[in-house]
Amino acid sequence: MPAYVVEDLQDVTLDAAAPDGRLAGHDLMSPFVWTEEGVYHLLVRVLPNPLGPNDPTGVIWPGSSTDGVCFHIADAPAIVPGPNPDDAGGCEDPTVVQGKDGGYLIFYTGVDAARSQGSLLVAKGAKLTDLRENRVMLKAPPGEGNIKEATLARGTDGRFRLFYEYAKNDASRIGMAVGPTEEGPWKVAEDPFTVREDGWDNWHLSTGPIVQIDGQDPVMFYNGATADARWRIGWISFAPDFSRVTGRGVEPILMPPPAKDRAATDIGFAASCLVIGEDIWLYYSLEDRILRRARIHRYG
Repeated sequence: MPAYVVEDLQDVTLDAAAPDGRLAGHDLMSPFVWTEEGVYHLLVRVLPNPLGPNDPTGVIWPGSSTDGVCFHIADAPAIVPGPNPDDAGGCEDPTVVQGKDGGYLIFYTGVDAARSQGSLLVAKGAKLTDLRENRVMLKAPPGEGNIKEATLARGTDGRFRLFYEYAKNDASRIGMAVGPTEEGPWKVAEDPFTVREDGWDNWHLSTGPIVQIDGQDPVMFYNGATADARWRIGWISFAPDFSRVTGRGVEPILMPPPAKDRAATDIGFAASCLVIGEDIWLYYSLEDRILRRARIHRYG
């Protein structure tokens, strides 16, 4: 079984989040990073701290960088709450899929105005500054929790897998839907894997990014937690057609360092990955407010 080893950790910064910036004092989560023509691009969830009763649970801002670490944030957000009632309360967890025509398909979590339910939505457009068609992809029945945190991958059978987090029995789980294209139509399949009774991931599971490299099984850097919501990042691999699990790390590969503030949440949460040379750069958040990236090397 291969080993995925963290060999470097780096801070990820946003110029607008500096002490004198327009996003100063805001929490930062769900950093989705990709590259185009040598430039790093970012979508990130931003929300006020503390969160007021009428504040959205997230606004999605775009940014760019030459080094993948220090990002310049655009003058305007990419996705804002409303007027769709399914995301009137907030926009969270962006996942970017680049179309063959050069446009974008953005999966994100929409929170309703009452903050009672999250649904998986998609926005589409030729530019990040001109996204349209905010429509619901997957939505749970009323009172049955949230569907969120999309991850998309294509198997060797030509079909797409849409992984997502959903709520079940007061816990988070990872579900999967199968479809012929990036936009579905989606048919819900069996859960790809579940919690381990004696593991660090014995209660909660949430999707993370999938890395697909020729000659290797696809690997997801997923998020898992105990009942007291101490989230860690681990890995699991699948057959190239996503028909079965082929490996799973026994221990997490990333754990949050001790928080400076005892009241801070004990959370490390994976959001996106880039493959650069022989290394994987994993972008993640700490304490639901700080951005980091880790350089991971695969051995074996």
